[in-house]
Order: sequence, then structure tokens, then C-alpha cells
Amino acid sequence: MTATESLYLEHEWQRTRPDLSLYIPSDIEGPDAANQHILVVMTPAGTLLGTWTMSAFENADNQRVVCSRSTDRGQTWSTPQEIDGPNSDDPPRTGLASWGFPVVAPGLLANGRHRVYCFYNKNVGVDDARPDTTGALRARYSDDDGITWSEQTYDYPIAGNAISHPDPGVPANWVVFQNIFVTPSEGHVLVPFTRWASNEYDPAVALNLNLLEHWSEVCFLRFENILTEPDPAKLVVTTWPKTAHGLQIPSPYRPGVSVCQEPTVQALSDGRLICVMRSLQGMIYFALSEDDGYTWDEPRPLRYEPGGNALLNPVVPCPLYQLQDGRYLLLFYNNDGTANGGKSPVDAKCNRYPAWVTLGREIPGERDHPLRFGPPKIVASTDGVLIPHGGTQVAPYPSLVDDGQERILFYPDRKHYLLGKYLTDDWLADCDPVTNPVRQRPPTDIFEIRAAAKEANK
Repeated sequence: MTATESLYLEHEWQRTRPDLSLYIPSDIEGPDAANQHILVVMTPAGTLLGTWTMSAFENADNQRVVCSRSTDRGQTWSTPQEIDGPNSDDPPRTGLASWGFPVVAPGLLANGRHRVYCFYNKNVGVDDARPDTTGALRARYSDDDGITWSEQTYDYPIAGNAISHPDPGVPANWVVFQNIFVTPSEGHVLVPFTRWASNEYDPAVALNLNLLEHWSEVCFLRFENILTEPDPAKLVVTTWPKTAHGLQIPSPYRPGVSVCQEPTVQALSDGRLICVMRSLQGMIYFALSEDDGYTWDEPRPLRYEPGGNALLNPVVPCPLYQLQDGRYLLLFYNNDGTANGGKSPVDAKCNRYPAWVTLGREIPGERDHPLRFGPPKIVASTDGVLIPHGGTQVAPYPSLVDDGQERILFYPDRKHYLLGKYLTDDWLADCDPVTNPVRQRPPTDIFEIRAAAKEANK
């Protein structure tokens, strides 16, 4: 490593002004250079447990799921421990473990002890979209707060739909991108996921398309008894909706094709659920469920208020979090894909920085668009400084821990560094629609929306 590279590594992780550092690789192009999809949860013991996908670069042959623990509220972290990954004798492009998500089951075991599961996408030798998205839903569990993990693994079904491979023996193409959600009505663990079409259904490879443009829909896994059943072999996992297709958003470039990805679900005070998704339309979409997530209405643009401006976003995750105080925090990118010279919503080299947040509040009695948002505020930026493989993007696969004492956003910086930032009430006050409402005439069409976005980014 040259002296310049060493100096670069020593200071570059501080660019986004983090408060905490979860993992800092020692080499910008080493076997652990890519760190992304960081999901942090707080266990009943007060431990912060982080799981993420680590590799030399995204979708590399050494891609694996790892975890790390902090017992001092994120100040220090244990050395990452591999939960699963390719074996040395696996053929190239097989055995990858990716996109893990934890599920904590409080009081499941004897004497009130808790269990932590880590579920992940495990490539089993088939590539039907991309090696790290075609795979089994596999899990290991820990009964000692994430210190050790079960030697045995367990696989669970993901039912197919109309865009799946016609051979039921071919694994699904799927990714879970956020922490799980427990439904308020029935108390089931609901896990929204992106389902990509089989190459047999939508030949994306032949069309030279990447996953951002591939036919995709949002579906849901329901872990029916994971919070009450201690035998992992007896867990019941069902796939919803029970229809030919999941939630869909039209692609503006390929008529009849859906691009609907990376969902998060939260509860509303009236018992309904809201699901927020990224799209290829240059804006965020959402849908509502009145029956605990079994069925959903038609996705439509998410706006600052009913009839107001659309919340702009390229094809990058835009998670919605419900805070302990009942407000909603939305992380998004506040552009339609044209930021920093981007040419379209899929131009991830340009339009995934800076990251913005805004606060939402419920609108009493509003049935169609139940949230109102305040002005957005930049939470992190890379200033366009490039890191190999991770580009310029910031916070594309984050998570939020809010335990009533502190509110910490954990995020990947250029899919390389894993960092944390406190979001205090004082800092978020500018984004609250009660104290700082957004009052703008809504643009009349997509062309005016894009013109407004370009003006805002000058």
C-alpha cells in the first residue's frame, strides 16, 4: 500500500461526519472491501447486533454474511464473525451467502431467554437472475445473544408466482433489505421482499439489463410462529399475496413491465399498514393494507402531502422508519435520477448522494395518503469522492435503532465503511411538518417534476 493510499484510508471514513464506526476495512480493494446491507438490532440484553454482507466487491465469489456485536451502545464492536459463505470447494459463482436479516424472538427459550435468527439468501448452485439473488431462504440461530451460531442450518420455502421459473426446483430470486416488522393486529413477523423475475420470464441478461431495470415485484413472507415456536424445524413461513403477481409499478421504459423493489413496511395508528418502495419512475411509491398485509391496494406516488409534490428518488432504497414517538422518518435521495449529472434513475454512479431525511406525521382521517412530510435535510454526503467498487453512494442499505434513549442511523458509506450517526430531536426539528410545513404548488407532470429537481440541485 502506498503512503497516499494509507493516508486516504486513515481519514476518508470520516467524510460523512459519523458519530460511530462499526467496521473500517484495512484495504480499499481487499477481500473485505465491500460492506453493505447493514442491519442492526438491539437484543433484549441490550446488545447491538449488526449483520451485513461482506465481499471483495458486490456479487464476488467470496460474498458472505457476517455479524458483529457491541455491548457499549455502538462505541466498540467485535471482530466480524462469518455466519455463512462459500466453501473452498464450491464451484465459482456458487455458495454465496448474501442479504442477511435478523429476527429476535424475546422470551422464546427457558427462563425467558431470547433467540436470534439470521436469515439470508444462500446460493445453491443456480443462477437465474444473479448468483447472489437466486437462492434458498436459509437460517442459523443464536441462543447466546449472537456470540455463537448453530452448526445446523435450516431452509424455508418461498412460494413462486407468475414471474418465477417454471421449474419449482429452481430457487426464487429475492432480497430482503430491511429489518423485519411485527404486525400490530395478529403479531406475526412480516418480511417484505423484492422478487426479481426469472430469466425464463424476463430475459434481462439477453437484453443487457441490470437488476435495477429487471422485472421485479414486491411480495411478503409471513413467519407465522417464529415468536412462539422454539423448534426451528417447525417454523411456518408463508408467501403473500396469494395472487399471480405481487405489488407492481410500471416501468416508464418497457411497457407492460414492472420495476417495484426494496420495500419497507410500517404501521399506521388506525391498524392499516403502509409499504414504501423504490421505482424506476424517479419517485417513491407506496401502498396500503387494511388486513394485516394479506392484500394491498394499488401502488401510487408518495407525496409531501395529499395532492402535493412527489418525493423524488432514483432506483435506490428509500426506507421508512416509525420512531418511538410515533413520527415517521424517511431516508431518500431527493432527486429523480438526474442529480450530479445522472442520466436516468438507474445511474447509481451519480445519483446516490447526498442522502436526505424528512419526518412524516399522520393526517387524522386521511384514507388515501395518510402521511404529511416536512422539508428534507441532508444527513450524509460523500461529496462525489469515489471508492473502488462502491462508487460515490452513501447510505443505500441502512438501518435505524431507536430505543427511546438514542436514535442511531447505521449506514454503509460507499459500500465500504460501516458507520453510525445520531439523529437527535434538535437535528430533526427542521424536517417536522408541524413546525416547518412544506407549502409548494405541485408540479403538473413528470417533466415539470424533473425540471424542479434539476433546479433544486444546481
